[in-house]
Amino acid sequence: MQAAVTVTPAQIPDLLLGLATVRPVFLWGAPGIGKSSLVRGFAESLGLECVSLLGTQLAPEDLIGVPQIRDGRSVFCPPESIARDEPYCLFLDELNAATPDVQKAFYSLILDRRIGSYELPAGSIVIGAGNRATDNALARPIASALVNRLTHVHLRASAADWLVWAGENGMHPWVTDYVTDRPDHLWSQPPKTEEPFSTPRSWHMLSDALHSFGPGIDEDTLKVIVHGTLTPAHAVSFCGYAKIVRHTFGIEAILKGEASWPARIEDRDLLYYLAEAFRGRLAKELPRQKEHVSESMRQTSYRAKSLLVRLAEISVEVAQTVIADDAEGRPVLPAWFLVEAARDMPRLVEARR
Repeated sequence: MQAAVTVTPAQIPDLLLGLATVRPVFLWGAPGIGKSSLVRGFAESLGLECVSLLGTQLAPEDLIGVPQIRDGRSVFCPPESIARDEPYCLFLDELNAATPDVQKAFYSLILDRRIGSYELPAGSIVIGAGNRATDNALARPIASALVNRLTHVHLRASAADWLVWAGENGMHPWVTDYVTDRPDHLWSQPPKTEEPFSTPRSWHMLSDALHSFGPGIDEDTLKVIVHGTLTPAHAVSFCGYAKIVRHTFGIEAILKGEASWPARIEDRDLLYYLAEAFRGRLAKELPRQKEHVSESMRQTSYRAKSLLVRLAEISVEVAQTVIADDAEGRPVLPAWFLVEAARDMPRLVEARR
């Protein structure tokens, strides 16, 4: 299902308060962005127990129950996890990953709030959640009859929201500081191949690992856990950031001429991170139009081109990332600066092409 309008995690509680208390809601979103924890937190805020059912682990009889004979008639007895006396939050996780038969078994529970003769207690709420087919996750089409029984809310990752949550939940300072600097690295599109990718959940996993190993974690172990949780490019960048934190070596020292680009092969991750920081600084400080370039900005551009030349002497590939377009093919740096770079550093610009 495609999203016409998306919301951030901070908007979810108020939306669910107005929607889920009157009608069933389906929460769509990519893996690892916090759908399940949001639902559990919402249920807790209402004082309701959250009962989670995983669509991928259910058969129709797990919902409908098994028949018993009463007064010569068969009566279906729903499972204890569903048939409760007190109101609760029924969370149908991975609903759209369930088989068609299981989805059909949910129809009456979602629309009529009942299974057989059992009816959900007054005050109960029903919330479903699932990934999208575009997320390369297990997802089956939902029949129109079920789609029409739900109000659909599409969730997107928000670095601002996540950092607030992280600050309240003891995330490792390396993680929060890094995501503060690179909010675009909080989440990445799930890859088509089997490899780790960055999500709020994977950053939480990395934070837990860093807390577990403590400040004495060695560089090799750090690389293992970082590359085991994050998108490969993000992992390289984070390892570079960790070196800066440990050795107080940053882009400021390079810009001021107090330090040089790290040239060792084993510091290539640090070099990539510093190049990204350099690119971000230029994008922020250089004006988009050349006529707005002041004398101080002109000196900054001279210094930047000099640093680019030195960077290219170490690695043309890393230097190229500084002047590269963004993921959608749009220039990040001002056009006038790129023209000057093409004139002064033709080898670097040719590599960019």
